[in-house]
Amino acid sequence: MSRIGKLPISVPTDVKVTLDGTVLTFVKGTTTQTLDTLGNCGVVLEDNTLTFSTNSDQRTDRAFWGTYRALAANIVTGLTAGFEKKLEINGVGYRAAVEGAILKLQLGFSHDINFDIPAGITIAVEKNVISIKGADKQQVGQVAAVIRSFRPPEPYKGKGVKYTDETILRKAGKTSKK
Repeated sequence: MSRIGKLPISVPTDVKVTLDGTVLTFVKGTTTQTLDTLGNCGVVLEDNTLTFSTNSDQRTDRAFWGTYRALAANIVTGLTAGFEKKLEINGVGYRAAVEGAILKLQLGFSHDINFDIPAGITIAVEKNVISIKGADKQQVGQVAAVIRSFRPPEPYKGKGVKYTDETILRKAGKTSKK
């Protein structure tokens, strides 16, 4: 029995939810997101509350039950509050700046890295902190991971791009033997 799947989702009044067969559509203003349950679980929408249930006792249906409930909850949270990831840049001469729809990164290479900001994502830079915001949790996390992959933090001096809540385990440097 899924502990996550059986929890109901309360939908705010400013988010409109429509159920068409196995497709859930969430609309707030001009933003639309869809979730196709592919018939693996049942969905009931009544009084601004979404309730998910399994169609059978098969292992895959029970797995999808919790998964689709979590995805729907993330869509509702994304449309109402949004998601945010923060990255921190550490290193001498390491900089970031947003110019239009491009994030320019100077990370110690001989060239600048120009990252095209995808649609639905907003990026702000303040000193050495990059804030990534958006309505889609997966997309925000993916963009943060791609930016971090340009220069992951190294364990000796801690230089590179890291999440603000990430701790870097430092290694001892070389020592001379006498």
